[in-house]
Amino acid sequence: MQAIARFLGGLSARLSRAADVVPPLFLRLILAWEYYESGITKLRGENWFGQIQGNFPFPFNHVPPDLSWAMATGFELAGAAALFLGLFTRFFAFSLIILTAVATAAVHWPMDWMGLGQLWTRGYDISDASGGNFKLPLIYLVMLLPLVFSGAGKLSLDELLCRWLNCRDWAPQAPPLESAALALGVLGISVVFVLAKLGLLLLALAVVILIAARLGTPGGRTPARPGD
Repeated sequence: MQAIARFLGGLSARLSRAADVVPPLFLRLILAWEYYESGITKLRGENWFGQIQGNFPFPFNHVPPDLSWAMATGFELAGAAALFLGLFTRFFAFSLIILTAVATAAVHWPMDWMGLGQLWTRGYDISDASGGNFKLPLIYLVMLLPLVFSGAGKLSLDELLCRWLNCRDWAPQAPPLESAALALGVLGISVVFVLAKLGLLLLALAVVILIAARLGTPGGRTPARPGD
């Protein structure tokens, strides 16, 4: 039993050491490929956003179609390059989450549905048929979230930049409640354009938790690290 435990412990340790390199790298590469293909198709194609202007959620339904098209194309191409290089990964991953959520609401979401059971049945499908085809956008959203929370990984320009600036030496402690509020905020923004009530609920919870965290900290400030 001890031999098995040592083997499993060693295997777990080796896989854990690779966790900051392999998973984020593959996530970045596959997402960079997808968003590059989408962006380059828009760059070489004609603007069809005018046909679905009314489908965009607020406030994007008030943005001129030409500007929306340019913004979507630019963020997809710039985001693809950033993910490929691992540069400013959190910013571009979060930007692509918003872009993908808006695209899901405007193009991939079912026109009408009754309850989550029907929504899942009608929408969780890769097809061009009416009734929703948000499976792929949903997968991309889920794949982008680890890059927002965990970053680009060690094999990235972000890692080199962080080492050069010694940014980890300046990173404050992350209080659990404030971290939870930030996580809920990210999740809320990720879904608010598609499921408005759920997204607003998550954002409201984030605000409540953040206020509670600030009120519970003396002086409303984050405690300093030992030695600061």
